[in-house]
Amino acid sequence: MVVDLSAALPNDWCRLICPASFGDKSWPMSVEFSFPGTGKFVGKSVHRLEDEDLLRGAARFLDDIQIAGETHACFVRSDIPNAEIQGIDLSHATIVPGVIAVLTGRELEADGIGGVPWEVRPLMEKTTDKNEVEQGDPSIARPQPAMASEKVLYVGQIVAMVIAETPAAAQTGAENVLVDYDHLPSVIHVEDAVKDGAPVIDPQFPDNVCFRLAMGDSEKTEAAFDAAAHVTRIRHVQNRGVGAPIETRGYVGDWDPEKGRYTLHATAGKPHPVRNTLAKFCFHCAAEDIRVLVPNLGGGFGAKNIVYGEEVLVLWAARRIGKPVRWISGRGESFTSDVHTRDLVSEAELAFDKDHRILAMRVRNLGNLGAYLAPRAVNPVRNSIKIAPSVYDVPTGYLEAWGVLTNTVPTCPIRGAGEPEGQFTPERLIDVAADELGIDRFDLRRRNLISIDQLPYRTVTNLDYDCGDFPANFDRAMAVSDRDGYADRVEASHRRGLMRGFSLCNTIEALGFGLDEEADIRCRADGSVDVRIGSMSNGQGHHTIYAQIVAGRIGIPLEAINVIQGDTDDIAYGTGTGACRSIIVGGSAIAVTTDRVIEKGLKTAAELLEAAPEDVEFEGGIYTVLGTDRRIEFSDVVREANGIDATGRFLPNDFTYPNGAHGCEVEIDPETGTVTLDRYFMVHDCGTPVNPMLVEAQLLGGVVHGLGQALSEHVIYDDGGQILSGSFLDYGLPRADNIPASLFVCELRPVPTATNPLGAKAVGEAGVAISPIVAVNAVIDALSPLGVKNISMPMTPAKVMAAIKNAG
Repeated sequence: MVVDLSAALPNDWCRLICPASFGDKSWPMSVEFSFPGTGKFVGKSVHRLEDEDLLRGAARFLDDIQIAGETHACFVRSDIPNAEIQGIDLSHATIVPGVIAVLTGRELEADGIGGVPWEVRPLMEKTTDKNEVEQGDPSIARPQPAMASEKVLYVGQIVAMVIAETPAAAQTGAENVLVDYDHLPSVIHVEDAVKDGAPVIDPQFPDNVCFRLAMGDSEKTEAAFDAAAHVTRIRHVQNRGVGAPIETRGYVGDWDPEKGRYTLHATAGKPHPVRNTLAKFCFHCAAEDIRVLVPNLGGGFGAKNIVYGEEVLVLWAARRIGKPVRWISGRGESFTSDVHTRDLVSEAELAFDKDHRILAMRVRNLGNLGAYLAPRAVNPVRNSIKIAPSVYDVPTGYLEAWGVLTNTVPTCPIRGAGEPEGQFTPERLIDVAADELGIDRFDLRRRNLISIDQLPYRTVTNLDYDCGDFPANFDRAMAVSDRDGYADRVEASHRRGLMRGFSLCNTIEALGFGLDEEADIRCRADGSVDVRIGSMSNGQGHHTIYAQIVAGRIGIPLEAINVIQGDTDDIAYGTGTGACRSIIVGGSAIAVTTDRVIEKGLKTAAELLEAAPEDVEFEGGIYTVLGTDRRIEFSDVVREANGIDATGRFLPNDFTYPNGAHGCEVEIDPETGTVTLDRYFMVHDCGTPVNPMLVEAQLLGGVVHGLGQALSEHVIYDDGGQILSGSFLDYGLPRADNIPASLFVCELRPVPTATNPLGAKAVGEAGVAISPIVAVNAVIDALSPLGVKNISMPMTPAKVMAAIKNAG
C-alpha cells in the first residue's frame, strides 16, 4: 500500500494514516509513504544494508582490534563512597609476574593531565546570558579527575591503574594494590542530600545543590492556584538505571612519539567531541594531535557518548610506557563505571477551574547528579521540567529543577534524557485528578488537549509546537486499542483469577536542536558514492537511511552508497549521535549536501545537453532541458565530470516535536504480584518516516526500554553507598519472552515539520519517554478495586504485593 501525501495540506498530513490493528500484523512492510521532493526511497521500508556483515560475523567491533605489542589495563576502584586517600601501597602489585607498571593519580597530576569537564551549562535552552563562560569553567563545577589522588567520592571511582602483559596479570596486580582510606560520612539519596547538616560533596556547593533552574511565572501561578476549584498533588520517584548496552565500553590507547600523536580506538558515540575534549581539557594539545577511531558499536543509548576517565588513562599510560594500552569493561564493572540515569524525585501540582480545565502547573524536581557534574548531566534535569506541560493547554506555570550532588556514580543522559521523568508528571497528575473529581480520565485529557487550531503554540516552558494533531492521535489510539471489547477482556481475566488494567497517555518530545552536523558526499566516476558524516551509528541503521536519502534523490542504487563514520582524521567535522539528532540534523545535512551535488552537476549537464543551466531541471536522477525530450542521467554527468564532490552543514533553528498517544493493557496476579503486559498500542507522529520499518523498530525498542524501568530495572544503593543490584542477576533487563513483539500495534500518522528539509521529527527516544507512565497507570487501574492509589517503579511482584497489602 502506498500513501501519497503530495497533495495534502499541512494540517491534513496526520489524517493520512497507516492501517493497523491487533488483527493486522502486516505493518509496516505493506505500507509505504510518498513524500514530495525527498526522493524515491524516502518513506520506504528498505531492508537494512548493514545487516549482512553483522549477521555473518564480519562486522568489526572494538574487541576485534588487535595492535602489535599491546598491553592490558585493570583499574583499582574505590569500594568506599566518601573517603580521603591516606596512602596506596603498590609494592605487592609491582612484583606480580607480567605487571609492567602501576600508576596512581599522583603521577597523573605530575604529568599535568586534566580532568573531564562539564559540557552543558546549567541554563534553559534559548536563554541569553550576558555572563557567558567557556565549557568546563570550574566556576560552574569542577572537573572529574580521571583518577583520584586525594579523595574518593563514590564507589567505583578509579584510584590506581595496573598495566600488564595479559588481562589476568593486570587483574592480579590490581587485587594486590592496597589503599588506606580515612572514611567520611556519605549521602546517597537525593532528598537526604538537600537536608540541613547533610555531608557536603563539594565545598563549592555547601547545600549540595550544584544548580537551580526555573521556568514560568511564580506569582501568576500562585494566583491561579489560589483561584482554583480543585488542586491535585502528586509525588513520584524515578528509579535509577543504567544503559546496559550489549557491548560494554572499551578503549585502546596508542602513542606515536615520532609524530607526537595519540590514537584512541574507542566505543564512542561522538568521536569528534570526544577528541576535542581530550585535546583541550585533558592533554592540552591541538585537536589534530589526537585521532579517534570508532568501529561498529554494539549499542550505546547515550552511555558511550561522553568522555570517561578510562579514555584519558589509556592514552596517558600508552605515552608513559611506550606501548599500546587496552581496557575493556567487565559487565559487573560497568555498573560502577558507566554513567547512571534517571534518579529524580518530583513534587507536582495541577490547578483546575470548575469546568475541569487546567489553570496552572507547579513542579519541583530534585535530580541526583552523583558526585560530579558529568558532561551532559544538566540535560535530564532541565528536560524534566521543560516537557512537563506536554500536549495540554496549560495557561501558566512555575517549574523548578535542582541538580543535587551525592556520593553516587555520576548521572548523564541515557535514552530519554529527562523526557520520561517529565512526561510522567502530567499523565499521572491527570489520572489522579480524574479519580479525585470522579470523572473519566480520558475525557479529562480530551478537554485539556491543545487543539489543532491553537498551533503554533508556545508552552509555559517556551517550547514552540509547530504542527501535529494531538486530539486526533488520542482518539485514533483509543480506537486502535479496541476499547469496546475491554469489558469482555476484563471478565475473561477475572475468570482466570487475574486483574486487568488499561491506560492511554499522550506524549510529546522536544528534540534535535542546538548542534549542527556536516556531510561530505563524493560521487565517483565509477558510479559509487562515499558519504562521510560525523554521526555514529549505535545500531540504528544509519547506513540504510542515509543511503535512502542520497540514492533516492540522485537516482542510483542503494548499494552504490558507502557510508563512512567513526574516524576523526578522515571526517573533517562532526557532532556525533545523541538526542535523536541523526536523522533530524545528520539526515538533513545529507539532504542539503545532496542538493549541492545536484547543483554542481547542473553546469556539466547543461554543457552536455547544449543548453543554458537555467533551462535545465533535475528530477528523479535525470537532468532534462525544459520543454524538450533531451535528458541525461546523473550517473552519466558524474562520469563525464570525472566525479562530483560537495560538503554541507545543517543547523536547525528549533526543536522538532514528535508526538502521539500510547496505551497498554496489563494483567496482574493478585496472589503473586506478577504483572504481565497483554498489549501495547501506539499512534505516533514522527514527521517523515524515512524508513517506516526502522521507525517502528525504534519505537518498539524504546517502549521496551521504558517498560524495563517501569517493571524491573533499578540500580539500588544501600545507605552505605554500595550498589546492591550490580549484575544482571539483580538488575532486571526486560527479555524477549517477557515482552514479545506480537503484543504491539504501531500506527504512524506523519505530520512533516518545516524545521528541516526532510520534514522528519525524532523517534529514537519516543517509546522510552512515555511507556513507563503508561505501564504505571495501567497497573494502578488494575489494582484500583483493591484500593491501590499509587505504586513506585519498578513495579516488581514484591512492590505490587506491598501496594495491595498497604491498601488493605
